Amino acid sequence: MKELIEELERWGADVIFGRAKGFQAAMMRFAMRALSGVFRMIVQIRIWRYRSGWREQHYLGTKVVAIGNITVGGTGKTPVVELLSRTLRDRGRKVAILSRGYKSKKLDRPQKWQDTKGRTIPGEKMPKVVSTGSALLLDSKYAGDEPFMLARNLDGVSVVVDKNRVKSGRFAVGQLGVDTLLLDDGMQYLDLAHSIDIVLVDSGSPFGTEALLPRGTLREPPKNLRRASYILITKCDGSPNEALISRIRKYNRTAEIIECTHGPIYLEDVFTRERKPLDFLKDKWVGAISAIAVPEAFEGSLAKLGARVEIRRRFSDHYRFSRKEVETFMHRCVERDMEMIVTTEKDAVRFPRPGSIDVPVYFLRIEVEILKGQEIWDDLIERICRPPGAFEHVLRHRDAYRP
Repeated sequence: MKELIEELERWGADVIFGRAKGFQAAMMRFAMRALSGVFRMIVQIRIWRYRSGWREQHYLGTKVVAIGNITVGGTGKTPVVELLSRTLRDRGRKVAILSRGYKSKKLDRPQKWQDTKGRTIPGEKMPKVVSTGSALLLDSKYAGDEPFMLARNLDGVSVVVDKNRVKSGRFAVGQLGVDTLLLDDGMQYLDLAHSIDIVLVDSGSPFGTEALLPRGTLREPPKNLRRASYILITKCDGSPNEALISRIRKYNRTAEIIECTHGPIYLEDVFTRERKPLDFLKDKWVGAISAIAVPEAFEGSLAKLGARVEIRRRFSDHYRFSRKEVETFMHRCVERDMEMIVTTEKDAVRFPRPGSIDVPVYFLRIEVEILKGQEIWDDLIERICRPPGAFEHVLRHRDAYRP
């Protein structure tokens, strides 16, 4: 069953991106296009309900920064969330990242938690606490790969997972004492009011396939960029972005725009944590394995670093590899005399340890570097760190968690 679902997900992606050919793929694209019109209407009605006040938004009395995008996957959101969290932590903010924990498993039993008065919080009011900032409490299976990766990399930053991020936000404010909430992939999460919206746009594929789900990869029409306070153009290579910025300005004339690149920093052994410089890849025969939205970009990065990517294995986004699948891939690499296997950091957190490691396995560590707009980024940090005004102070504990 797992293999069938994986095959269907992969075929669906091939249909959307035009890689699948033939009559069945063409008919599926036709049906998806019709459904995209329905999806557009649902999206706009949903936003109107919040804007008009028909649907309540919750205010937790603290800074809520949403980091998201209008496309599905591939914009480099997680490294941006990590950079923002680390910068705010270093400026003295008490930060919690709120994630829905996409494709994470449900806990067998709720975590136990006692408040400051020694009272046990009922299980139904408990989100999944991945990290308190000082202790890592869940693995990637129950946390989700991105929340676990963030929690492992960010000492002093709490990570909380729940589909209901009003609930997890209340818990973070009331029980973890945070003063800044970061909504990971939060642009479309409107139950919780946003103080600031940071929207990421991929320089290479800014509006995906230019069609809405399910036919394309857009979550919202491009005109909805008008909700953004700041727009980060990601994965820049130093080339001018005037044409893209001009188009963005058609939808949002006032948002501050920052241009940044997502660059590899080093290689790290998945199992021993040993680090290697990037030039270690040069002229190496490599097997690449990944389960991300845009595997071509990852494999292209390896090639640019001088690796000879001879074997590729792609799975659907967030796929959890089985030990057998990893061992089969490793056996292929041994047979073809590959010198190393390389995966992504997101995939590494759910990479099962094979019975024997016949080929070293590394992940490529990626970090964000701002190319243009450093002063805008600094102003953003100042804006978040600024002491709350009188109104915000009054609201601070209005909706905070109460057992």
